[in-house]
Amino acid sequence: MRYTHPFFWTQFALCLLVSIFVVAAAQAGKAEKAANRIVSVGGAITEIVYALGEEDRLVARDTTSNYPSEVRALPDVGYIRRLSPEGILSVNPDMLITQEGAGPVEKVELLREAAISLVEIPEGYTTDAVITKIMTVAEALGVPEKGAALAEQIRSDLDAAAASTEGMRDKRVLFILTMAGGRIMVGGQNTAAQGIIELAGATNAASGFDDYKTMTDEAIIQSGADVILLMDSKDSRRVTDEQLFSHPAIAATPAGQNRSVVRMDGMKMLGFSVRTAQAITELSRALREAGS
Repeated sequence: MRYTHPFFWTQFALCLLVSIFVVAAAQAGKAEKAANRIVSVGGAITEIVYALGEEDRLVARDTTSNYPSEVRALPDVGYIRRLSPEGILSVNPDMLITQEGAGPVEKVELLREAAISLVEIPEGYTTDAVITKIMTVAEALGVPEKGAALAEQIRSDLDAAAASTEGMRDKRVLFILTMAGGRIMVGGQNTAAQGIIELAGATNAASGFDDYKTMTDEAIIQSGADVILLMDSKDSRRVTDEQLFSHPAIAATPAGQNRSVVRMDGMKMLGFSVRTAQAITELSRALREAGS
């Protein structure tokens, strides 16, 4: 019969408890450790990280993150909807913070399975959505007090911007995303384009459908657009005034007849982030002057 020391099971139990405590403490310490190698995906998210003064924790960004200009010095992990897990993991991040809608879905799922924290920030096209983004990003970074202060400042800026948009609800604005091959893709309901047009005090001329879709010539004429709104671009994607107003459907609208067009920085206009108050003020002023 094998001899067992009378204190064997007591010692064994103590050792087991100590081991559990050590592992739990290690896990807790890992969980509480602030992320300091962060990849930001989404221009709006990146702008908030900078506004919070936490940019030193960024190690990479996506292609849409182009403001402020300093961020362009960071490695680019690709376009927000065509992310590559290999590119992101190559910078050894401990957190990936993305705007809602990042993809492809299967690639994002692979990143979720990797040993890094992944935080998705909800999208939205209202002033409340901007505040929610700021607070959510600040919470993810572990700086909620900074987030509350920034949110209060931005809320004040948005309220002031809204006060300058009265008296333009009758102005109908058609946002054109692309005009490739003469096919005109516009911003319908539940889009950032509609959100910023309405915050600027005007009315979206494209109605009756969600998202960004190609509009028929007949629908463009019937839209009665007073102003065409475009993202400003200095490359080959730029739609010139000649291309725009020579399109038969555009030419038949009040905007075409008055050659009324407004161009704005795309990320500032559609990002719904810390520069949205500035975008509202600039767009409202430009729309008021366009075609007047």
